[in-house]
Amino acid sequence: MQGLRNWCRSRPTVGGLLVALAGVELFFSGQLDIGKFHVQLGIEGLQATIVPIALVALGILAIAMPVHRIFYGVIALALSVYSLIGVNLGGFVIGMLLGAVGGVLVVAWMPKDVAPEESPDDSVTDSPSGEEFDAIAATPDDADESQDEHADEGAKRPLARGRR
Repeated sequence: MQGLRNWCRSRPTVGGLLVALAGVELFFSGQLDIGKFHVQLGIEGLQATIVPIALVALGILAIAMPVHRIFYGVIALALSVYSLIGVNLGGFVIGMLLGAVGGVLVVAWMPKDVAPEESPDDSVTDSPSGEEFDAIAATPDDADESQDEHADEGAKRPLARGRR
């Protein structure tokens, strides 16, 4: 059970499921007749079949290949908005909203960075402490000799010692 949970967290599962659900809803809304209430805009057969199938495929692909989630999410969002005029008023607006929200969730999903587990050896840091900074900032007495030898003796300034 924990393995499935980790797998689902590593992918845009909710957004992909909403996009696929939008495709199913759009497909069945195109086939639905409520009494004499049947709204159909656009090319009846082709758009009412292709757009829902594409949305289902995009939802599945977003879950299966999260690397390409931005591409799949943008295409799903565009198809969902297009379904408002192309497929039965966007599946009576419900399918369009499901697809738009799912597409936005797919695009907005970001993988979590997994923090490496700390071992007991990692507790010692390599960064110097405050006392070590003082030792690094302090200059040796012979630092004046390392200055430019070609400079005028009167122009030499002693190096500042201690914290700055």
